[in-house]
Amino acid sequence: MSQYICRRAFVGGTAATLASAGLVGSATSQETDDSETTSNEADDSEHGAMTDEPTLIAHRGFAGVYPENTKLAVEAASFGGPGTQTAHRRADMIEVDVVPTADGTLVTFHDNGLAERDGGERGLTDTEGLVFETETDTVTSATVLGTGETVPTLETVMDSIPPSVAVNLEFKNPGSDDLRFAESLPDQTLSTQKELWRPYTERALDLASEYDNDILVSSFYEAALATVCDYDDSVPIAFLFWDSIEEGLEVTRRYDCDAMNVPRNMVQGTPSFNDDGYIESDLGDIDLVDIAADEDRDLNVWTVSTWYQARELVRAGVDGLISDYPSVLSVQD
Repeated sequence: MSQYICRRAFVGGTAATLASAGLVGSATSQETDDSETTSNEADDSEHGAMTDEPTLIAHRGFAGVYPENTKLAVEAASFGGPGTQTAHRRADMIEVDVVPTADGTLVTFHDNGLAERDGGERGLTDTEGLVFETETDTVTSATVLGTGETVPTLETVMDSIPPSVAVNLEFKNPGSDDLRFAESLPDQTLSTQKELWRPYTERALDLASEYDNDILVSSFYEAALATVCDYDDSVPIAFLFWDSIEEGLEVTRRYDCDAMNVPRNMVQGTPSFNDDGYIESDLGDIDLVDIAADEDRDLNVWTVSTWYQARELVRAGVDGLISDYPSVLSVQD
């Protein structure tokens, strides 16, 4: 199983061969030599762009630009011009959601229901039913958000991402409505929940192990991370924080997670700190940037939508930006 690389090592070691992608996802390779890299770095400095770059993580394959979690999205997010001034900057890592179909085939899809987005008024696809109760052929024929893109298998997605781009697999659902979300679980409950997750986890990790991409597994579910550790404790993991920062830290420390993936309003020193949404904790004395540094964990923040949010989060000291847009690092100070 490949290993997760810290953000500075990853950004510094990305492949020299890049491609530029438009909205239709077509790409042509272009060679980047040392002189071009130096020129881009000089341009960034001259224009005041952020140069101490965090890891740019494409949320669902840059869902603000491309139909989320699709083959087109991950291909387009994988390629782009070098430097923060490029509108279609390549992602350092691509985040995708993983759920099973009725026969256990893993697909990249966010919701449990194929058409439940916005209460069914604006379905994510044109097909009804729960993903994990629907046959694979039906799921993979469903078109996403009215585009020509269909729901891909995880294998298709992994085939579409070059080895130089890391992959964040969010374990979304193993095929059950009986899950315990964003909680630190007592032993007996955890044991029961792990039984729901174990077959799914083993299939996902076995598939990921066939690729050379660096992998990070994240989840809102403690049992998902527990089964990852049981099956292969070398796989880097991140707990997704939700409404309790204390429970998030408890789970993170229990499994010695490599990263913490947190909502942006949990980060001190930013305008959105302690805003409404996701939080039931008193955050006044909890500085996750300091905690992450002290405990040697990466701090990745979701979901970053604007250059202003990105700038303030970078200034606060976060390690990764989970963003819907490839251009959030193109700000000029």
